[in-house]
Amino acid sequence: MLKIGEFSKLSHLTVKALRFYEKEKLLVPISIDEWTGYRFYETGQLETAAKIKAYRQLGLSIDEIKAIDSGADVRTILSEKAKSLSAQREEIDVRLSIINHILEEKEMKYQITEKRIPAAVVYYAETVLDNYQEIMQWIPSLGEECMRLNPDLKCTEPAYEFCEYLDGEYKEKEIRIRHNEAVMSRGIENDRIKFREIPETRVLSIYHKGAYDRIGEAYAYIMKYAEENGYQVAGLARECYIDGIWNKDAVEDWLTEIQLPIE
Repeated sequence: MLKIGEFSKLSHLTVKALRFYEKEKLLVPISIDEWTGYRFYETGQLETAAKIKAYRQLGLSIDEIKAIDSGADVRTILSEKAKSLSAQREEIDVRLSIINHILEEKEMKYQITEKRIPAAVVYYAETVLDNYQEIMQWIPSLGEECMRLNPDLKCTEPAYEFCEYLDGEYKEKEIRIRHNEAVMSRGIENDRIKFREIPETRVLSIYHKGAYDRIGEAYAYIMKYAEENGYQVAGLARECYIDGIWNKDAVEDWLTEIQLPIE
């Protein structure tokens, strides 16, 4: 039999690790001297030690290793681990891509993040506006009308609302627009207020601070970023008005988030 120090050298596991695996009942000494507390292992347990070390190097948790010891299918557990690692790799690739994009810019004016917008029910309305200045009068009128129709309707927490521009090009007049706001359930509709479900959406997100007449710079930046990093645009861009004329006195304090749906 081997003392714990000898077993440690042969298994390439620290004494601390061996004591931990003993506590977790993954690798228990074959005997423990009742007087000295010395722990003894058999050479046959080196194979068990090697298996535990291999599983840990693959990123398996203690519970997953225990499940395998209890008869769980190894291939199933490793398959799930592979999916988890692939997702982590995608997240790391996204972070590296953002970092590299920032490093290539002379000025860090915009920063892009990737996130997922949960599925939701939204009330929405579409119209044609004479100009962009009308947007901030039109949106509140929709909320008031929706609440008159549905006085008990609740918006989601956190709140989520956005506008989509339906024209296939930039227009200064006769602008086709759709406004959406997430709510807890469907409600009563009329000629103007409708309800629909939007699926979970993966988006690139960028924030623009300042006047809306400069927002084209943010759109150019996010589109360039998507193209250079191999993203496929999967829908209309969403404009989320976070701060604006309704709560900020200075134009330079207006804050708008642009969300670009991607595959």
